[in-house]
Parts: sequence; C-alpha cells; structure tokens
Amino acid sequence: LRPLVPSNLELHTYEGECWLAVTPFHMSDIHARGLPPLPGLSRFPELNVRTYVSFADKPGVYFFSLDAANSLAVLAARWLYALPYFKAEMRVEMREDEVAYSSRRRKGNSEFRGRYHPVREVELRQPGSLAHWLTERYCLYSVSRNHVYRAEIHHIPWPLQDAEAEITTNTMAESAGITLPQTAPILHFARYLEVLIWPLRRIE
Repeated sequence: LRPLVPSNLELHTYEGECWLAVTPFHMSDIHARGLPPLPGLSRFPELNVRTYVSFADKPGVYFFSLDAANSLAVLAARWLYALPYFKAEMRVEMREDEVAYSSRRRKGNSEFRGRYHPVREVELRQPGSLAHWLTERYCLYSVSRNHVYRAEIHHIPWPLQDAEAEITTNTMAESAGITLPQTAPILHFARYLEVLIWPLRRIE
C-alpha cells in the first residue's frame, strides 16, 4: 500500500499489518446543518475502498475510491472534499435480513456484486480489538497538490454484527492497483449508523 498512499500520511497498522476495507452501504437523509434534505441528493448507494492512516498521531481513513449512484453527489463531494468519487450504476435489494448489492463504475472495470447478511446479534467491540480499530475512526484525510486536508467525523460506536457473504465479483481493490491476499475477509454488518461530518480543513 505504501506507494499508493501519499507520503504525507503514515500508514496506520494493527499489530504490524495494514488493512483495506471494501464497504458497500446506502446513505439516506443527507443534509447540511439547519437545512432539510434536498430532493434527489439525500438518498443513494455508495461503495468505498479505504485504508487506515494517521497524520500527526491522529488516526483516520484514506479513500482510494468512492463510487456513488448520484451524479450531483459525486460532483459535490469531489469539490467539497477533494475525494476520488466516481459515478456508478448501483442496485441494492433488501430481502428480510439479506442485502443484494451490485455496483459497476461507468468508466473502467470496477465492479462489486454480492449478497450478505448478519449472523449474530449486535455487539459493541472493545477498545484494542481489531473490529474496534477498523471502525472507530473519527476523521478522513485527503491530499491535493501536496497539501493534507482533514474532515472531522462523529458517530456513536458502530453497532456491529458478524456477517456472512457470497461475493461473486470484486474488482474494487484491483482498480486501485491493489492485489488482495488469498485469505478470507473479515465481515461485519451494521443496520444503521448516523454520522456527522465537518467541512474539509487544510492542516499542512
């Protein structure tokens, strides 16, 4: 991962190992503080590929890509947060506890298809555990023209459930130049999480 992450950011490791997350989800009720959700901009699927970094000892996430089904949201996020958003054709279907999720980027061969469902009850993960380390992140970083930017994030601890998945296609990491190891992924499911995000701020 080191050649793919800007040198301004340090790779953050857990017990000496870097981690990569491929996260499909569906956003809803998106709005600026004090304003109602805008029609056509407040609900859409998104799929991101991220790793874990730190800057000045503050851990956060770094995105290799973020695919979304809403063209206006893609343009707005690129402008407001300097993040690598891409327009994709996406579909999400809920059947009882199972989610069927598909995404194909309009340009290139980035694609994800799979089904997943929770297999255990919600469990709040303890500090020091890998699941806690992966999910309890409270900022994102982006780098533009060699300047580092940070956006603060707030949410309650993730209400995680262990999960099972049948993934038939996943070229999301490959499109970022990353070869996934031939090991089984760690799978988590969250039914809902409310997130607050602040504007991007230059820190270097």
